[in-house]
Amino acid sequence: MSFWQVMHVFDDVADGDEVPRKELDRCIWNTMVAMPLNRFYSMNSALLIPVMVNLFLKWQASDQAERAGRATEMSYAWRAGFYDLILFVTHVCHGVEFATQNAEKVMHFYGETFEDYRKEFLCPIQ
Repeated sequence: MSFWQVMHVFDDVADGDEVPRKELDRCIWNTMVAMPLNRFYSMNSALLIPVMVNLFLKWQASDQAERAGRATEMSYAWRAGFYDLILFVTHVCHGVEFATQNAEKVMHFYGETFEDYRKEFLCPIQ
């Protein structure tokens, strides 16, 4: 959840949205202290970092498309990269069989609808 909070603050900053000081302070703490000290993260960082790299690159692709007015169904899907991390953590914690059986449930955690995405970017997606 620390990673999710940090990701959203960074996205707000990139978009020029106001970030309340308390939220920024929490982001700084999570980035510099909480996440590096998190036992699960420190034990699994070699596995998690490549997934986080992919998540970052997908966010970059989505952000670039959106800023250029090229938001599409694919850029919408790229935004859901965080749930790739959640699915991977499910696998690390519970194994491939459990992760496979619950993959659809995990991916349904993504709360933004495609219609909401379209409205956010006022894009006439066909």
